[in-house]
Amino acid sequence: MSETLLSNRPLGKTGLFVSPLCVGGAPLGDMPETFNYSAPEENALATIRAAFASPINFLDTAAAYGDGESERRIGKVIKENGGLPLGFVLATKADRCLQTGDFSGEQIKRSIEGSLDRLGLDCLQYVYIHDPEHTTFENVMGPGGPLEVLKNFKDQGVIHHIGMSGGPIQMLIRYIETGEFSAVETHNRYTLLNRSAEPLLDVASRLGVAVINAAPYGSGMLAKGPDAYARYAYSDAPPLLLERARLFVTVCQKYDVPLAAAALQFSMRDPRVTSTVVGMTKPERVTQTLELANYPIPSELWPALDAIGFDTDDPEANRFT
Repeated sequence: MSETLLSNRPLGKTGLFVSPLCVGGAPLGDMPETFNYSAPEENALATIRAAFASPINFLDTAAAYGDGESERRIGKVIKENGGLPLGFVLATKADRCLQTGDFSGEQIKRSIEGSLDRLGLDCLQYVYIHDPEHTTFENVMGPGGPLEVLKNFKDQGVIHHIGMSGGPIQMLIRYIETGEFSAVETHNRYTLLNRSAEPLLDVASRLGVAVINAAPYGSGMLAKGPDAYARYAYSDAPPLLLERARLFVTVCQKYDVPLAAAALQFSMRDPRVTSTVVGMTKPERVTQTLELANYPIPSELWPALDAIGFDTDDPEANRFT
């Protein structure tokens, strides 16, 4: 993977180039209710500094992460650094109001204004509409809706590029088929354990839309192991998933490959994936993740893992019911 890691990739048709690894800013916002662990500010700031000093040039956050805490912490390091490092790409997400569920154009305007303030920036390089499963397609795409508001900001130079980030795969396909979005971000749906995003990757590749694949560890289980962290996609993992993960561990041990390296490179080796987002909350994780990305993996491992099986259903189908 070393050659791949050294080469930044085009972010769709934006003209931006990003590293195949992206630092995920969700856990930087201190979200124990989502990740089952906390992220003290000191650790988060040190992690952001380490990312800025590393070969990784891509950082992903959102207005809603930690109720803005992720952006506030990133903003602190941007300020002390005198701005973003040269060539660095920062992506954030415009969010609904988590208290009221408001997903109106006005709310998206407030979300962008809040992001600019917390990050201490005059403009945002990349903005996704975040989790539109909480509203309707007609609202997002209609007059005065979230997309129109973001396009107005783009016309003013406040935003440079617009993408779509969410959960349900058919929903994401419907959005990118409009031609309005240069990148699509999926999470927990293209991993060793779950490949429900396959149709999205195919459509995006055909349309020239960049795919950003987040949570290659399924929110932690494929990094820490199923016995240490028996959760997938922010919920307790079902028995079959745990059984497969344990078999993955056994097969990886046979080939002398850490499970985390296999899980990470499964995403990074796919030519349809532009960048893989890994959440980090400790500075040493930046170096460790780069090492995992470069870990030598024999080609025989991949068919051996595939033979164990994987899900193709939405891993969060029951999360919001």
